[in-house]
Amino acid sequence: MDVENIVKEVLKELEGRLGQENKTGNPEKEKSNIEKHVEYIKEKKVSVDNPINVETIRSAQEITPARIGIGRTGTRMKTANYLDFLIDHAAAQDAVFKDVDESVLKELNLPVLNSTAKDQEEYLMNLDAGRKLDEASVEWLKQNAEKGKQVQIIVSDGLSSTGTPETVPDLMSALIQGLKLKNITIGTPVFIKRSRVWIQDEVAKLVDCDVVISLIGERPGLATSKSISAYIIYRPNEKSVEADRTVFSNIHEGGVPPAEAGAHLADTISEMLKFKSSGVKFAQRLE
Repeated sequence: MDVENIVKEVLKELEGRLGQENKTGNPEKEKSNIEKHVEYIKEKKVSVDNPINVETIRSAQEITPARIGIGRTGTRMKTANYLDFLIDHAAAQDAVFKDVDESVLKELNLPVLNSTAKDQEEYLMNLDAGRKLDEASVEWLKQNAEKGKQVQIIVSDGLSSTGTPETVPDLMSALIQGLKLKNITIGTPVFIKRSRVWIQDEVAKLVDCDVVISLIGERPGLATSKSISAYIIYRPNEKSVEADRTVFSNIHEGGVPPAEAGAHLADTISEMLKFKSSGVKFAQRLE
């Protein structure tokens, strides 16, 4: 069930409640009132019955998206909290199973490449399919991408199609601006559909860059479906492993702000170029 259907169900239930509470004997008038005034607004509030310290719960709610202080009815969540849960769950499913809208890709104005995953099902079930470029994308990079630059930027939908339109534009803009201010050369940024982190190794080899950074949609939770992670690696090769990658996660409006993250990533890449390393080796050099 997608977000739109969940919202419709929520509104339908609220309409029913409002109709019971405001009976006027005139069905048409009741329907008119409902259509004009019913609006579902998701907001945090303490719904624990008779809390000992309500201010402590409110303070905790302000610093985390977790579902705390929501109370219960018997052994279950209260209805309003359960409806919030269903909406967030539907948003998470949409983020995983839907493709990034074509209009979003046009706005990003990036060359669109593809992994070998033919569809979303193959992408989710076969990890290797998302780790390699298809033949047409390999050829495009060979013929059109700028070679020998210090940094190559890859944008990937990953496991969150929502993260691309909501977070990537500000993140990438701040990242590019930060790199240019440091006189770091940048290759042709690309968007790769249905790709995973390790695809950056193949891209780096094709464009002969020093550092490759992937801005990729994170697996969504129930707190947000808009989060992006940044994976960075220095001069990857066939022996590269996860420990060779530096990772920054939780980049979204409710976590690390995209513009702030972009500036920090530019600083980090500058240091990686200086120390010629990434991952665990890079962390050790900083100690």
